Amino acid sequence: MHDAPIDNDLAEGPANGRAFWCLAEDGLRLRVAHWRPAVDCRGTILLFSGRSECVEKYGRTATELVAHGYAVLVMDWRGQGLSDRLVSDRMRGHVDAFSDYQKDVATLIRAARELDLPDPWHLLGHSMGACIGLRALNDGLPVVSCAFTAPMWGITMSPLQRVLAWPVSWGARLSGKGGNYLPDKTRQNRKSYVLTVGFEDNRLTQDADMFAYLVRLAENLPDRLIGGATFGWLNAALRECRALRSKTLPDIPALVFSAGQDEIVDNQVTAERMKHWSGARYEMVSDARHDILSERSEIRDRVISEICHFFTRQADAENKAAPPKG
Repeated sequence: MHDAPIDNDLAEGPANGRAFWCLAEDGLRLRVAHWRPAVDCRGTILLFSGRSECVEKYGRTATELVAHGYAVLVMDWRGQGLSDRLVSDRMRGHVDAFSDYQKDVATLIRAARELDLPDPWHLLGHSMGACIGLRALNDGLPVVSCAFTAPMWGITMSPLQRVLAWPVSWGARLSGKGGNYLPDKTRQNRKSYVLTVGFEDNRLTQDADMFAYLVRLAENLPDRLIGGATFGWLNAALRECRALRSKTLPDIPALVFSAGQDEIVDNQVTAERMKHWSGARYEMVSDARHDILSERSEIRDRVISEICHFFTRQADAENKAAPPKG
């Protein structure tokens, strides 16, 4: 690994934040970043971010997680942040298949081991990161517990969009137009979403300060953010969401939060999945929008506190169950 740029001041993350370049197995260059407590580390949180995000977006979240005693490792997925793009237009949110993200996960795990990040490890996934994370858990991700916020296990669509999404995205992919932008009346395609809407109309957060923070990141780090998704990304996402519904849920302690005012992911799909996840805890945050970790402080602080206490309890239970050494 080699040092990579990170704007820790703009991210408002802990002062010891560092970033590194890593190579995935298919040769793509990916960026990872980590923060850790100065002393008394309880373990490591592998933070799986959402679509269109960069590592700097999690600086404030990392500050809170580190204050709870956890090291944090986060990655720019392929096609976003400072990681290699998959199409010539840097603003397009594109991937050919969600299975490619598992190559990124493998790269993240190698980085965590090379950085000697402390055990036990836990997974925290947001939105698309929860979709990637659920697949990774099924593939044996080495964590002792997981938490998800606003998991993208289904995508909110109008009845007409739901009818058209599969055939249109599939047809675009087969005809070589999978890298084209999806139609978007909000003109988001060539801009970061937060630069296309005002605070009152945004779908992410009800916290004016957090929204202003996201806008500052977008305005000052234009090379690290992306705009609209492509037909190829949509088709890959639909295929992965459908595939995950047929998978057995992992046998691991889980804590899942949905946002009651979410307009991006399908909460009905999440609720149905949670009915079948034995031993998992599910909570609907009724007054939250999609980006729960960027919500008003009374929501954000409570959710982060619950996640960290949950991780600590699971680690303690794991330690008690482990056979004595020697």
